[in-house]
Amino acid sequence: MFGGIGVQELLLIFLVVLLLFGAKRIPDIAHGLGKGIRDFRRAMNETKDEINRAIETPDKKDNQKPAGDSAP
Repeated sequence: MFGGIGVQELLLIFLVVLLLFGAKRIPDIAHGLGKGIRDFRRAMNETKDEINRAIETPDKKDNQKPAGDSAP
């Protein structure tokens, strides 16, 4: 594979992680990593939705005249 990670590299990475953290900690680490990714995606989607709403509905304050500025 050019530029990709092969099977041997994946096995080496898994072995190093296993030696560093131990077999009991790996599920906890994976759970925390998954939760972090979910939270990041949720925040990203909320931000994207907020931006889309701001684009679709212009701010009403810009289109209205101030209440005290009526002509006599």
